[in-house]
Amino acid sequence: MPTSDARYGFFSSDWSARHAASASRDFAELKVNAHGLFWVEFNPEDGRNTLWRWQGQQAHCLTPAHLSLRSRVHEYGGGVFCLTEVGVAFVNDSDQQLYEQRLDDGSVRRLGDASQCRYGDLHYDHAGQALLAVEECHGPGRVRNRLVSIALTDGYRTVLAEGADFYTSPVLSADGQRLAWIEWDRPAQPWTQTRLCSARRDSRGQWPLLRVVAGGISEESLQQPRFDEGGRLICLSDRDGWWQPWGEVDGQWQRLPHGVEADHGSAPWQLGACSYLPIGQGGLLLSRLVKGWGELLTQRVDGGEQRLATDYSRFRALAADADFFYCIAAAPDRLSAVLAIRRSDGQMQVVAGGEQPLAPQHVALPEPLEYRSSGECAQGFFYAPPQASALAEKPPLVVFLHGGPTSACYPVFDPRIQFWTQRGFAVADLNYRGSSGFGRAYRQRLHEQWGVVDVEDAVAVVAHLGEAGRIDPQRAFIRGGSAGGYTALCALAFHAVFRGGASLYGVSDPLALRRVTHKFEGDYLDWLIGDPIADAERYEARTPLFHAKRITAPVIFFQGGRDAVVLPEQTASMVAALQAQGVLVEQHFYPDEGHGFRRAEHLQEVLELELGFYQRLL
Repeated sequence: MPTSDARYGFFSSDWSARHAASASRDFAELKVNAHGLFWVEFNPEDGRNTLWRWQGQQAHCLTPAHLSLRSRVHEYGGGVFCLTEVGVAFVNDSDQQLYEQRLDDGSVRRLGDASQCRYGDLHYDHAGQALLAVEECHGPGRVRNRLVSIALTDGYRTVLAEGADFYTSPVLSADGQRLAWIEWDRPAQPWTQTRLCSARRDSRGQWPLLRVVAGGISEESLQQPRFDEGGRLICLSDRDGWWQPWGEVDGQWQRLPHGVEADHGSAPWQLGACSYLPIGQGGLLLSRLVKGWGELLTQRVDGGEQRLATDYSRFRALAADADFFYCIAAAPDRLSAVLAIRRSDGQMQVVAGGEQPLAPQHVALPEPLEYRSSGECAQGFFYAPPQASALAEKPPLVVFLHGGPTSACYPVFDPRIQFWTQRGFAVADLNYRGSSGFGRAYRQRLHEQWGVVDVEDAVAVVAHLGEAGRIDPQRAFIRGGSAGGYTALCALAFHAVFRGGASLYGVSDPLALRRVTHKFEGDYLDWLIGDPIADAERYEARTPLFHAKRITAPVIFFQGGRDAVVLPEQTASMVAALQAQGVLVEQHFYPDEGHGFRRAEHLQEVLELELGFYQRLL
């Protein structure tokens, strides 16, 4: 545990980098049926994603040692498995192909052979004895996305919908006669403009009767279609400024009554999200974010609400059966957990995870952070060192920047943040303007403003916390991964506020990223900054590589050799530019890591190296 007999930033602690890396285990994608409760579990020790089954108060792993579950559709994947009548169907990481595993004998067989295609967002079609999936085929010079059906009997593939640039979220009504999905076209992103489509099955089992139910307008993003027990189609829409439940009401598409001005979903970077569910009699199981803080509740048709699992602050992957609600939940003081919540009385059981690795008095808890930045309100969470030094000095600050950049941070137990606070650093984990979870208008603030408003927020938080006496503003550091790394490098180039910084597979040249990025983000840079030709001066002004001479603070870089988003050459160019002018630079290269490190030994090393780098600067 931390000791306060040293200066801030140099406390010793039993909570080592190894502990923090090993605590990065996480869960995803709950499904439940008569065979039990199933989820995907990520283990940083071996970097695998495995499928687990909970039945009879026991959990065990189903995935053979040579397999790992992961979809790479849109590069970020999701929707990696679904339940069938006899077992589970899933996407295998190494070949991106579909497999079915029986529960009676554990046998695994491959479905079809489409080596140039990837799959995700799986949904079981009981009536058709098939899998519905998003298919992404990679051919020479082109990537094509479709909705397909793949027969479980012989792997025969049928195209259900094509022509749009992107598809997600295929879902069937309980009787199997209606199909709904989300689609959109370039240059839109799924959090800017999408369409909700529906089709009916005809007597031959085909889907000819297609219609657009909602969307297609510039100010509406739809996600997560669902059918309730009566066959009514429901979806999250941000037409009124927040991702809220909308549905078919008397033949009209309307916002469902009793809605609250809060986001009930996050930016859909990955497939397969489930942040709300119809639960019978017109009711809903809902997860929503209120100023970044998660709430789980049931809502009756008359608007009455009941909060659930109030000790937790983020909820994902909702599921339900006749007796229980299930979710993946996170809290400020413990690791992520799979929860079973009894529907009759709200009694809660931790099915997996939920460990409390630190004693309560040693946990740095998140404090909501609202502050002014360029005349507007910016958001985040502040973590003070849990044991204050008797010295008169104030603690140094590490500013955390999430990726995306249209993503978010949450007030949950982050092993990395605890690593820093245990050593006497304060942490500001920012939801800069442009983050999701605070409504459409807040999310849209990054439109053509990336490298401006996010940087302003990172700089302003140092002054805000310094004026409040919470930190020493002369000893502030900034770090970020991917898009967060870009913001960190911009802040170091254009503001003399930070003593040093870290870029983890961060963007240093947006135009270079635009030239090689994948289809899903192929137009994202144009939205974030502008047209590369018409707005060339804007790119010039916001490219850290072009302004390396303005960076005087030391920087440490971490880069994966298999990164397909930010190529290693981009980081190498930035390092070389800084070295050429004599800036103190460290670079660490991991040949077998991609975009976002996964192996525990690498996560450990990054923390240790970054800490040592900052301590030398203190």
